Amino acid sequence: MNSFMGKVLRVDLSTGRWEAEKIPPAVYEAVLGGKGLEAWYLYKNIPAGADPLGPENILALAPGALCGTGAFLTGRWTVACKSPLTGGWGDASCGGLFAPAIKQCGYDAIFLSGVSEKPVYLFCDGKTVELRDASRYWGLDATDAENALHADLDPVCRKKPCVAVIGQAGEKLSLISGICNEGGRIAARSGVGAVMGSKRLKAVVLCGARLMPCADPEAVKALSRELGRKLLKMSLPNGLGVFLGPGGRMMGHLPYLPLDGSMTALMFRQWGTQANTSLAITSGDGPIKNWAGTPKDARLMDLFYNPEQINRIESAKYHCYSCPLGCGGRLNIRNRRYSTFDETHKPEYETLQAFGPLLLNKNLDSVLQINELLNRAGMDTISAGNTVAWAIECYENGILTRDQTNGLELTWGNTESILTLVRWMIDREGFGDALADGVKRASERFGGKEYAMHIGGQEPGMHDARNDPQLGVHFAAEPAPGKHTVGMAIQYGAMSLCDICSWAPPARLHDKAEDLEDTEEMALISKANACYSMLTDGAGGCYYGEMMGVHMWKLIEYLNAAEGWDYDGDHYMEIGERIQTLRQLFNIRQGVDPAAVVLPRRMRGEPPLLSGPLKGVTLKNKEQISSHWRAFGWDDQSGVPLPETLERLGIPALTEVEA
Repeated sequence: MNSFMGKVLRVDLSTGRWEAEKIPPAVYEAVLGGKGLEAWYLYKNIPAGADPLGPENILALAPGALCGTGAFLTGRWTVACKSPLTGGWGDASCGGLFAPAIKQCGYDAIFLSGVSEKPVYLFCDGKTVELRDASRYWGLDATDAENALHADLDPVCRKKPCVAVIGQAGEKLSLISGICNEGGRIAARSGVGAVMGSKRLKAVVLCGARLMPCADPEAVKALSRELGRKLLKMSLPNGLGVFLGPGGRMMGHLPYLPLDGSMTALMFRQWGTQANTSLAITSGDGPIKNWAGTPKDARLMDLFYNPEQINRIESAKYHCYSCPLGCGGRLNIRNRRYSTFDETHKPEYETLQAFGPLLLNKNLDSVLQINELLNRAGMDTISAGNTVAWAIECYENGILTRDQTNGLELTWGNTESILTLVRWMIDREGFGDALADGVKRASERFGGKEYAMHIGGQEPGMHDARNDPQLGVHFAAEPAPGKHTVGMAIQYGAMSLCDICSWAPPARLHDKAEDLEDTEEMALISKANACYSMLTDGAGGCYYGEMMGVHMWKLIEYLNAAEGWDYDGDHYMEIGERIQTLRQLFNIRQGVDPAAVVLPRRMRGEPPLLSGPLKGVTLKNKEQISSHWRAFGWDDQSGVPLPETLERLGIPALTEVEA
């Protein structure tokens, strides 16, 4: 016995037919579940040149291998498809309770192809699979649609269903739209919501009750108890959030110092990801003024976005499935300025940075309103914020006129104009229609490409590679470009991967200037980050589990206990390498040229900033990416995996395996 259900659900929305396909054990051993299973399946089944918004594209929803085993911090589900935003591999991740619901219906993944003639939702209770009419839910935002589905189905289902649903952005095929669950929690990136909308699939509703297997549940419980005891001993006094901004100023000028991964658990438990906002504003980590500014431009913003300000209006904390941290929360925003809602999810760091310092917007209340608007619409806050920043800079430089912006005065920090533009983007109204597909397409239409911060078509996460050159490698070399969770120096320093992987270099105290150099050590670090990230996604693990470090969140031990295996860390890192290589092969088959995916000049530090903690920094990004590819066994100029690498990873034989 292991943790897999042994089959997947394949649904053709064009015909309404479905079938359960058995997956050979060798596939699970090679790529696990989650993103790994999706990479294997989509590489085999999406043909070259498929229209991302057409019937040949497949939308995949999959929990990770450890979901349902009792392993802590393994409640993530991944959405994958051919991205309409980049034309290559696309994926997005989300927490909540939806991941185990897929397994409780008896499946390790759901694969959706075709296009329905009318709006439908997929219903599955572990016995029945049906496509049902969704006309009455079409047009509703994600939260209202989810609530309406619950009102209709809760009374007739054996248990409360779990719902994944698109909002208006996905229905209107915004290329920066995502898929939501639990009142607007969103798998946001890569345009996955547009793919779901193109299939006229409003929602996936699951209410199965099957048991989820595990090879050695007692061993898994013991690991979780150990982690739980460690977390219970850790706490921070209230009120320390005011010191994060000054702490960031110091970090910006200190040499690189490996972190104790347990510190991340403390911060996320106390404040959620918003803990990073004040640190990022002052340290150089967080982009300011469309990636062209410095902490001087955002003076005092660390006080406006101090996490204590947000904790004061938190009405309740919540946890994802199988998570002891509880970094999420609900905020009471009733009667706050700009608010048309009673509550919102606690905004993530990415949202606060994208609609705060990136736009020089000092008004926290406006960001709380924008957070709820975009969550309900199912629109990616990272992409939306970068796109609004581009529009403001274009307006400032005369590339956009007031006539083109429908009369909006788009200036830095103009809260009312920012709010209006967000609403227009959601509704595809006026000037907002041109921005609803992201910054690349907007700049192709109006100009201002030098101000368009995107990488291969996708807007970057809110961390500056000039502060962390490792991040710059992953921004451009990652098959789903612009993603900020695959690898950073600070992440590597917290994880202690050298203690599970024989070839991973140790994290060490050093001058930050060393990270700018193109060395074999840097290449091995970036490879190790990517491999462990893919392994985590295949297991359904949380990024914050990764950040705790391998001695606190024991992923290798969890996998061996849950699957009944006895593999070492090198073996598991090879699984991560295999997943990453399959995703790269997917891009190449779809015509993506890896060498053409580059950071914008501004993000490379060309020209370098003249002040602040990033003063004078210019990345050697191209050289570092070539070394990263070489470390993976890919051609160091083209990024194409070499034949001997494919053989070593067993990919030719794996892709011949039939479901």
